[in-house]
Amino acid sequence: MDTGTHVVMGVALGGLATLDPVVQNDPALFNAVLVGTMVGSQAPDFDTILKLKNNAVYIRNHRGITHSIPAVIFWGLALSGVIYAFVPEVSFLHLWLWTFLAVILHVFVDVFNAYGTQAYRPFTKRWVAYGFINTFDLYIFLMHIAGIVAWNLGANPGLTWLIIYFVIALYYVKRYFDKREMVRLVHEHFENVEQIATSPTMKQNNWRIAITTNEHYYVGKAENAHIIILDEFPRQTIPEDDPIMKRAMEDHNIKAFLSFSPVYRWEITYYNEHTEVRFIDLRYRSRGRYPFVAVAQIDDSTLEIMNSYTGWVFTEEKLKSKLDPVPVDS
Repeated sequence: MDTGTHVVMGVALGGLATLDPVVQNDPALFNAVLVGTMVGSQAPDFDTILKLKNNAVYIRNHRGITHSIPAVIFWGLALSGVIYAFVPEVSFLHLWLWTFLAVILHVFVDVFNAYGTQAYRPFTKRWVAYGFINTFDLYIFLMHIAGIVAWNLGANPGLTWLIIYFVIALYYVKRYFDKREMVRLVHEHFENVEQIATSPTMKQNNWRIAITTNEHYYVGKAENAHIIILDEFPRQTIPEDDPIMKRAMEDHNIKAFLSFSPVYRWEITYYNEHTEVRFIDLRYRSRGRYPFVAVAQIDDSTLEIMNSYTGWVFTEEKLKSKLDPVPVDS
């Protein structure tokens, strides 16, 4: 989920913690728990700092090891331990339990959007992305805001958040069945379907879909239980024996893209003195464009990588500005 949603979830868990009699009867513990749930709701995303290095490192690692099972255990113990050092008179067990729950909930809700996480590490590095909740879901966010307002107006926080989270749980079930129906429609209209990547939009009945069959990629949308195909691409094997493509596959930006994107196409463009290899993620079509890409420009004579980039670019001018200024390490 987005940062704002994780923030309000931290507040919500702090209120929910008042259902714990030990927390409810100890103001110092309540304050410590609230800090724990707020920080715990953000902790797995501390890897966002990797953006300061470069996009490739960020893409390869964001929602990776920091969302893994060992990391979840670490965050719970480390955060509660630091807080406990400032308030050693409170119950460490209860502080840890609520802080740990905040970390778990962060990772749990992240697996339901299209971006996903590597939540099952160390058992597998597979990206888990169930794709039926938007990264920013307006309904979930507004329900949290309503709960915060009600709490400030004097509503019982434990009961308020218990009701709200029950409603949110029902909402997740609804979205799951929405996706299941859409997947059924895809299988009904397409043969030899191998993979369906779904990405919900801000509108409840609108979804982005990318369908992989044995011969084609289909990109489209689902509106009110109707599948609309917007683009179709032949499925092509990457020519890894081609020297240019082989060199591109060694670039760290291309590697980062391929480690993250399950549905993509590629294209090669030849210029006078260099060749450009571009990989295009098909899951995020927006206004007729595919903004999540990886590009490598390779010198034809030396096969050296002149420039490369991976990330979100919404215009060719923006991509050009990313590639031109500073050559990257190959």
